[in-house]
Amino acid sequence: MPAIVKTKGKNSHILVEGELTIFTAQELFDQIRKPILSGKNVEMDLSQVTEMDSAGLQILLSAKLESLLRNTTFKLTSHSAAVSELLTLSELVGFFGDPLIIESEMA
Repeated sequence: MPAIVKTKGKNSHILVEGELTIFTAQELFDQIRKPILSGKNVEMDLSQVTEMDSAGLQILLSAKLESLLRNTTFKLTSHSAAVSELLTLSELVGFFGDPLIIESEMA
């Protein structure tokens, strides 16, 4: 299972573990979409994502758009290096609107 979903009241917290790629995209999309469709505010912890491709990015985009349509919140938190790299490369950091901490290569 690519994600652990915990729901409390009107909020859902989703921890994604491992790959966010074409191989896990459909299962993850089903897990993310369920709380959004039921009107939950979703916070997605991406700290444990080891790899992300365009299919993973598409899942995040779809979830964000669905939440906007339903007037709920969809936040990304604790971006791993793989997530930060793809969001920066695709110039979509601003679209999601979540704080993204970029670590210095000098650190």
